[in-house]
Amino acid sequence: MDLLNAFIALANYVLVPGIAYGSQLALGALGVTLVYGILRFSNFAHGDTMALGAMSAVLITWGFQSLGLSLGVLPTALLALPFAIIITIGLLLGTDKLVYSFYREKKAKPVIFVIVSLGVTFVYNGITRFIIGAEDQRFLDGERFIISARDFKEMTGLDEGLAIKTTQGLTVVTAVIVVAALFWFLNKTRSGKSMRAYSDNEDLALLSGINPERVVMITWIIVACLATTAGVLYGLDKSFKPFTYFQLLLPIFAAAIVGGLGSPIGAIAGGFVIAFSEVTITYAWKKVFGYLAPEGMAPDGLVQLLSTDYKFAVSFVILLIVLLFKPTGLFKGQSV
Repeated sequence: MDLLNAFIALANYVLVPGIAYGSQLALGALGVTLVYGILRFSNFAHGDTMALGAMSAVLITWGFQSLGLSLGVLPTALLALPFAIIITIGLLLGTDKLVYSFYREKKAKPVIFVIVSLGVTFVYNGITRFIIGAEDQRFLDGERFIISARDFKEMTGLDEGLAIKTTQGLTVVTAVIVVAALFWFLNKTRSGKSMRAYSDNEDLALLSGINPERVVMITWIIVACLATTAGVLYGLDKSFKPFTYFQLLLPIFAAAIVGGLGSPIGAIAGGFVIAFSEVTITYAWKKVFGYLAPEGMAPDGLVQLLSTDYKFAVSFVILLIVLLFKPTGLFKGQSV
């Protein structure tokens, strides 16, 4: 029985949060790896693109809530998500037209695009803070739990309860649907095949009659969809705070690089590697070891390798190790 309680505690605080967080990082890393693989630069503005997309969803959600619109047990933010995606698409296409296209015409080096994207980051961040402020904003409504710890204890008779939040289940289901749709698009549609061809060999793709501007436009549209969805899911699961999305840039880039930049499968795998590394290393294992240890030998301390304050340091260390020893990542993406 103690072994089962230990497993439930592990699932409650490591497995379930790790899967949900990994799904959010995977969606974010997919956007980064698409920009790197097709447009050939590291987009430092991706975190604040997520913030702007999520902010749009927050504002529209509040509008719907004031009108009495809801989805019952599901968050109203799902109703606002398509509108937020449209706003983010307009934002990214406008930014590309006003900023990035100029440097593409000049055939600027990738490092120039990186510096430019950093400037775009500050602009996006300023817009977000100006409109919605810098404080935590909560926009979650609907049912909070798929199953609560109390209900689980009553059903099983165990001492430890398993709680699965609605947002966690929603995150995983949405991530699966979005990833499946993306892979179908890239592998089965003419536009997706054009993007893959452009990514593999730009000169050959141009000789084949592929329109580069159309490829760029489709790429930004997909990135807007991924960034907004990831931003909204993260905001629902935690809370919406603009600076948090800027901090998320590190684990998202770490996920993309660990999996292999330019590899969509690698981005997904890297997202879960980073998520579980962060959650596992910063979790206090006292409760789990308390169930597993012989009687009278339960640990007194928290049995925590790192405080949660250093969560992003885990991503940084993993990123450094990968860059030093395997710069192409797990799935042999483009070398960094």
